[in-house]
Amino acid sequence: MDFAPSPRAADLRERVARFLAEEIEPVEPAYHRDLAAARVAGTQWTPLPVLEELKAKARAQGLWNLFLPREHAGHYAAAHGTDGGEGLSNVDYAPLAELMGRSAIAPLVFNCNAPDTGNMEVLLRYGSQAQRDEWLDPLLAGRIRSAFTMTEPGVASSDATTMEATAVVDGDEVVVNGRKWWSTGVGHPDCRVLVFMGLTDPDADRHHRHTMVLVPRDAPGVRVERMLTTMGYADEPIGHGEVSFTDVRVPVDNVMVGPGEAFAIAQGRLGPGRIHHCMRLVGAAEVALEHAIRRGLSRTAFGKPLVDLGGNRERIADARIAIEQARLLVLHAAWKLDQGGPRSALSEVSQIKVAVPRTALAVIDMAIQLHGGAGLSDDFPLAMSWVGSRALRLADGPDEVHQGLVARLELAKHR
Repeated sequence: MDFAPSPRAADLRERVARFLAEEIEPVEPAYHRDLAAARVAGTQWTPLPVLEELKAKARAQGLWNLFLPREHAGHYAAAHGTDGGEGLSNVDYAPLAELMGRSAIAPLVFNCNAPDTGNMEVLLRYGSQAQRDEWLDPLLAGRIRSAFTMTEPGVASSDATTMEATAVVDGDEVVVNGRKWWSTGVGHPDCRVLVFMGLTDPDADRHHRHTMVLVPRDAPGVRVERMLTTMGYADEPIGHGEVSFTDVRVPVDNVMVGPGEAFAIAQGRLGPGRIHHCMRLVGAAEVALEHAIRRGLSRTAFGKPLVDLGGNRERIADARIAIEQARLLVLHAAWKLDQGGPRSALSEVSQIKVAVPRTALAVIDMAIQLHGGAGLSDDFPLAMSWVGSRALRLADGPDEVHQGLVARLELAKHR
């Protein structure tokens, strides 16, 4: 296996790193201060102007929609600012995702943020031409945003087959009913479409009962009941909401692929998305380690630099080892996806989904400890990074589900 980036990917990595250093990092502290002020004023869901300025710069440099997969680029990459007019393999994109993980706003700046990336990939892979024309092109252009509605408050959503929300075909329409929460993306004022997953045929086998439907945000019967916080963070301007759907009627042409195909679509959507999430966490862990080292070298306690106290050198060494292991594990999963598609990398993708958030949490926690009380504040990005890493142990499936899959595949080798 070969994890070396292609020449084009290596060039993009250098340019993304330069953009981060020259354009994003200098303004990010002010961005977070302005966002805090906007919360006080109650205007936090209106994106700050600096975001649009950075997006325009990134697009002008061809650093836009870099997540586009190699096999689904063509017209879309050429039309929407992606450098070179073609997509990237998972191995090529992974280091770019790691770089974006160093910043809370970089994924937004490069139009590579969840859930839009996953929703755009769904439209690329499974959408009809009419669906692509209506929703994909505006998403790629950054004119609109989207949300993904799957998790439900009333059931154990770790088992998606228990879903209660419904998407029932009624002639030339689909009737959508139910309540979803942790619907990422609904807070953005430009959110225009929700990817909804609901029960269509309860008598079908467990993996063909559900359907994915594109529901316009302004369709009658769609209501955002409340916005949710994650351990106090609201993740503006994207946000996570609880959304009710009451007799929402949309054309049957809004169904993705066909009734009963939601699980097949979800499998194709989640594999690459988990690579993106995990590599961003590797980037966040790198930033945390850098902060830990700077703090350990610059602060003195009991007559010694912090770095020389209480086994902190060993903790720093362990963090470096763990980050390298996590990165290689993700690159291996990315390589398997590139070689054989989602089904060839089921175990590897589940492995990274368990291992990488744990690694990131451990490294960030160590950095917080070295910072003392300051590590718990928003003066440093550590608390926000810790919350994001902790949330990812539940998002896209809890650890236990992924451990169960890895164990099942391992046991199958010996039966």
